[in-house]
Amino acid sequence: QVQLVESGGGLVQPGGSLRLSCAASGRILFINTMGWYRQTPGKQRELVATITSSASTNYADSVKGRFTISRDNAKNTVYLQMNSLKPEDTAVYYCNAEIVAIATMSLESYWGQGTQVTVSS
Repeated sequence: QVQLVESGGGLVQPGGSLRLSCAASGRILFINTMGWYRQTPGKQRELVATITSSASTNYADSVKGRFTISRDNAKNTVYLQMNSLKPEDTAVYYCNAEIVAIATMSLESYWGQGTQVTVSS
């Protein structure tokens, strides 16, 4: 069974930094695009950043220049380095990955459980 496990959330002051990690585990044949999304109460989940298997990246306008997404294919892990954090970055951050599992042999979307990021003084 494929799982995504996130870590690295927490409380940080405005202007501070956090690094999120998300590791995929299980019987995995291939991981395509990986990404981070975030959600606040009463709002739809929104894209933060994505990175393809060839390391092409895409960012939401609101985080460009402040956040950096990267991945380690050997570890099946995606990272989100968040700098210059603002109170409006407060949200639950979710990891997503498009994975071909050996059990299914089809490309499917998987989500992590979410990690809380709170930016407050």
